[in-house]
Amino acid sequence: MTKGPKSSHETAGAREPIVFVIDDDASVRRALTNLFQSIGLAVEVFGSAPELLHGTLPDVASCLVLDIRLPGLSGLDFQSELARANINIPIIFMTGHGDIPMSVRAMKGGAVDFLTKPFRDQDMLDAVTLAIERDRKRREADRIAAHLQVLLDSLTPREREVLALVSSGLMNKQVAAELGLAEITVKLHRGHIMRKMGAKSLADLVRMAEALGIHRNTP
Repeated sequence: MTKGPKSSHETAGAREPIVFVIDDDASVRRALTNLFQSIGLAVEVFGSAPELLHGTLPDVASCLVLDIRLPGLSGLDFQSELARANINIPIIFMTGHGDIPMSVRAMKGGAVDFLTKPFRDQDMLDAVTLAIERDRKRREADRIAAHLQVLLDSLTPREREVLALVSSGLMNKQVAAELGLAEITVKLHRGHIMRKMGAKSLADLVRMAEALGIHRNTP
């Protein structure tokens, strides 16, 4: 039975990973549901690509098992549509018609794997495990980046200038000369920056600046 993405996984705020399956063949959907549930994975199934976007996708590690030949919007076209919408879900393609140009396009688009039916259950489980772990790492990196951006937004424009110069390796005296400030003023700004950013050391601050893409502006 096909159902939309809004489910108990969302409403309960559960954190377990979810595998989304899109295939127009009900028997394939049932078989994959049984396979994934056998190892404790939550599953949401759909008969066509647009159904997946009818609700809000839950904010948990997930992946998409997608048939490449679907009525209407094809799997490859849906992959492109997800990319344009900035929906970064790892995709495992499956097809009953192995085609090298299609597999190349899918993998260039960022697909995790391209499995030809009939595939071994273990090959599918291995691909899904890899995809979910990849999504979990991406989500964690995104959370860290968002937190760092909040901290950066708490800095004043002058503190941002000092951060860019300090993180590029300049000493307080050099920063002061470049910005036309007294060295003691730079030290005060640096202290404020360390506190606001929650940095425990200069090395910690440099790592944060690199993660945020902060670089010294050179003429």
